[in-house]
Amino acid sequence: MRLANDQVSLRKRITTAVLGHADLVGKLATSIPAVSHRLVNAKPESIVRTVVEKTTGVSSVRLLPPYAKERFSTWFKKRVRPEMVQKQGSVAVFPTCIVEYQQPSIGHDLVKVYERNNIECSLVDGPGCCGAPYLHSGDVDAFTKVAAQQVKVLADAVRRGDDIVVPQPTCGYIIKKDYVVYVGGPDAELVAAHTFDTSEYLINLHKAEGTELDTDFTGDIADSISYHVPCHIKAQNIGPCSQDLMKMTGAQITEIDQCSGIDGMWGFKAGNEELSIPIAQKLAAKITDAGNDLVVGDCHLANTAIVEQAGQIPQHPLQVVARAYGIAEEPSA
Repeated sequence: MRLANDQVSLRKRITTAVLGHADLVGKLATSIPAVSHRLVNAKPESIVRTVVEKTTGVSSVRLLPPYAKERFSTWFKKRVRPEMVQKQGSVAVFPTCIVEYQQPSIGHDLVKVYERNNIECSLVDGPGCCGAPYLHSGDVDAFTKVAAQQVKVLADAVRRGDDIVVPQPTCGYIIKKDYVVYVGGPDAELVAAHTFDTSEYLINLHKAEGTELDTDFTGDIADSISYHVPCHIKAQNIGPCSQDLMKMTGAQITEIDQCSGIDGMWGFKAGNEELSIPIAQKLAAKITDAGNDLVVGDCHLANTAIVEQAGQIPQHPLQVVARAYGIAEEPSA
């Protein structure tokens, strides 16, 4: 409302534009990784980060997720596809900006776990941002424009026979819920009905008649896991799919139910630190008190807050499953 009524400062408008153009920023950052590494990984409160804050509105004191040297889609297109004896499903991966530009390793393990279970994987045509940064900043017009474009692409994938799987919960929520509200229509409804969190899809497959997951876990299995439940997983009302999936490996799970204070991109914006950081500190304290072998979370932005405040590097649930299968981590590009 304030944005629409021209009641937002120029700096906040610039911040919205920078965060909203996640694809443009991601493409630029992964094309010049040495430069992006120096900017993003500069020490908090350093001169470099202070300049970044002044120009973009991104907090100079928060730890930021770094960019990868190779995009997920680049790896996906050149990988060797396995032969499938009996296909159990067909999915189009909506990688999200996080997996495409910053954490492609999550996507690597997603594809390998799915293909091990005879689920054919394709890539959403021209994967782009879901539009969440615009919506979370109040720029409804920009969000709706992005959302309408994505609905068309995703609906085409569904009509080809694919379900949509999303490895980041905020983006999954946006596609399932907000596209229906802001775009609406039969295509948005169709997309929402065929969009799944990555763990949700696997659990559904395992429970369905005539299909099942491979439960031959002979790789590295963590004895105990602290699992952080992201707010946007709870909001999807899909149940404890990630916990159930990891329990199948034999791991003991401790649920950590505490907001990370990131709230989309809000926690990374300058001026929100005094409210956001104490929330993340509460999460870190619960993780430390649990004292488990491994920390796991679906949301990489929340995971970044965990790294910042707890000093532990969380894994995505599908990375846990991949290691339990004995699937080796993909070498860094």
